[in-house]
Amino acid sequence: MSADRTRGATADRTGGAAADRTRGATVTVSTHCAYCALQCGTRLHHDGRAVGVEPSPDFPVNRGRLCQKGWTAPALLTVPDRLRTPLVRRADGALAPAGWDEALDLVASRLTRLREEHGPDAVAVFGGGGLTNEKAYALGKFARVALGTSQIDYNGRFCMSSAAAAGNAAFGVDRGLPFPVTDLADADVVLLAGANPAETMPPLMRHLARPRLVVVDPRRTRTAEQAVLHLQPAPGTDLALALGLLHLAVTDGHLDKEYLDTRTTGFDAAWRYAVAWWPERVEQVTGVPVADQREAVRLLAEAGRRYVLTGRGVEQHSKGTDTTAAFINLALALGLPGRMGSGYGCLTGQGNGQGGREHGQKADQLPGYRMITDPEARAHVAAVWGVDPDSLPGPGRSAYRLLDALGTPDGPRALLLMGSNPVVSAPHAAHVARRLAALDLLVVADLVPSETTELADVVLPVAQWAEEEGTMTNLEGRVLRRRALLAPPEGVRTDLEVLHGLAVRMGQPAERFPVSPRAVFDELRRASGGGRADYAGITYERLDAGEALHWPCPDEDHPGTPRLFLDRFAHADGRARFAPVEYRDPAETPGAGHPLHATTGRVLAQYQSGAQTRRVPDLMDAAPEAHVEIHPDTAARYGLSEGDLARVTSARGSTIARVRLVRTLRTDTVFLPFHFPGAGRANLLTGPALDPVSGMPEFKVSAVRVEPWQERTT
Repeated sequence: MSADRTRGATADRTGGAAADRTRGATVTVSTHCAYCALQCGTRLHHDGRAVGVEPSPDFPVNRGRLCQKGWTAPALLTVPDRLRTPLVRRADGALAPAGWDEALDLVASRLTRLREEHGPDAVAVFGGGGLTNEKAYALGKFARVALGTSQIDYNGRFCMSSAAAAGNAAFGVDRGLPFPVTDLADADVVLLAGANPAETMPPLMRHLARPRLVVVDPRRTRTAEQAVLHLQPAPGTDLALALGLLHLAVTDGHLDKEYLDTRTTGFDAAWRYAVAWWPERVEQVTGVPVADQREAVRLLAEAGRRYVLTGRGVEQHSKGTDTTAAFINLALALGLPGRMGSGYGCLTGQGNGQGGREHGQKADQLPGYRMITDPEARAHVAAVWGVDPDSLPGPGRSAYRLLDALGTPDGPRALLLMGSNPVVSAPHAAHVARRLAALDLLVVADLVPSETTELADVVLPVAQWAEEEGTMTNLEGRVLRRRALLAPPEGVRTDLEVLHGLAVRMGQPAERFPVSPRAVFDELRRASGGGRADYAGITYERLDAGEALHWPCPDEDHPGTPRLFLDRFAHADGRARFAPVEYRDPAETPGAGHPLHATTGRVLAQYQSGAQTRRVPDLMDAAPEAHVEIHPDTAARYGLSEGDLARVTSARGSTIARVRLVRTLRTDTVFLPFHFPGAGRANLLTGPALDPVSGMPEFKVSAVRVEPWQERTT
């Protein structure tokens, strides 16, 4: 094949600022942070030598602040081991440099052959919650049109899928915060369940300075330290606590009966389960004292402006959808959602965790948050794509089920992976690594080497955040412009160029997979039009003019919808729905061989699998290695001291981590961050239990034992 046609559209690909830089001028662009779903506003500067960053003083989410990761994000642009050329695994087993045409020809020919021999579901796609809206949309389209496969999902399934399922069921639509984040600053009380924004989203704490905080977390986190009340349940018992709080809201006389009668349905069915969770029973199961339960409900019920917010600690369980629904039930019972100055929301985690799940990366969805089983949705999207609706596949496997099936007789034989590092981030990580290694073909597009690229047959180097144009959607449903400061390094292509190159080689018309982000977004607008996540009225021109546009935004005269549900919820009858949920234990509980709970999470200086942050010296100085937090009494019981190396073992495997003694931790619980590779992978401990509705793995509860580990010397 001749030189690839994806090298056009340079101005759109790199942006005007990048072009100016090549002429020697100092340039500045307004864009957004490389990391979490706050998507803090930033200004990037390049003087021809180095890139500097400063927070945007007028962006309301961060209001002139950044966290440590945001301040150090420019270091990602010059990491020494940046991928700059495709790599292909040769006959001797080593990855070796290759040209783009060779690499793409190889991938396309092998994908085509596998499809012909074994059917379209023999090839799979796995995406990421950090991809721009344009890339997430194009990846879903590529899977269903160019490959014809149903086997597509993404790592956002591990992030917010339980809240998405519960929110859709309760409200008829899933948007993390159905109100601007700035509304929180005027609250009187905020209940934070399973969220630690002081470490995971530090600029958010500026909006939580005024409210009195009630924090639900097994650990006394930095966020819990700022709370007026900290409820510290045993891991895996949040659902019992939420049922108990609803029980007290009713029995202590705080039920908003007028709101229930006019704006909700299903309370009686939910109450039939909550009625059995009297406070003494809740204390027995969770360990949270009755007085603290009652005080939490009183604070929330008697406040003028109040919010219930949930995070990963509530969701990442095999009953995460039910647990999230139980906290939504509490918010509905108190009359919070859909009112000015009050509400329920979920703190989305990944940078484009909101937009990434709206436009077709999920196994059961099409763009605009349409369901792939809906004939009208299929017809609408197929018309935009110029294909027969009957040619579109049905729903495929959710993320862990997809990874678990790789290389098996009935599973995919090839995987195209973009924007994820599942060898570190997936549950049952050693098993997932074995499944990836069993594939006939693993293709990974990334910007730096990772634990997953080490297993790949083909590695494709792609552009990163400050080198690309596009849009992101933050945790409040606000669509934002990502702007390029720099051109990608020589030899690096954008993800859109990669998908275009593969699609053309597999027989697709070139115009069906454009490389211009603006062209892709214009198509995304049409595909999402009329859907739950309607972007039809959002344009690059409006965003570049500074308009604050929250979806849904159905036409170009519409101002966007910063606050959902003020008049009605998104169900046909306009009412929110209570969910009847019943308590059940975690999939795994401590026993004689594994007497402790292990729970996983994030720390301030690292992010996700750490593939990016572990390359930033300042962040590694702050959090250099895997560690395990443990109460001093528990540590003494097992012969451990501060700074020792410990082996933490579950039924699936062991991880090695440095001991940190934490007196505020529960004596039955240890905590491990999941950012670290190799023997320090926390997800070597986590298991395959999944939420039956959302497909969320149970990251937050594993039964483990701890013991000293002596580092071997030679």
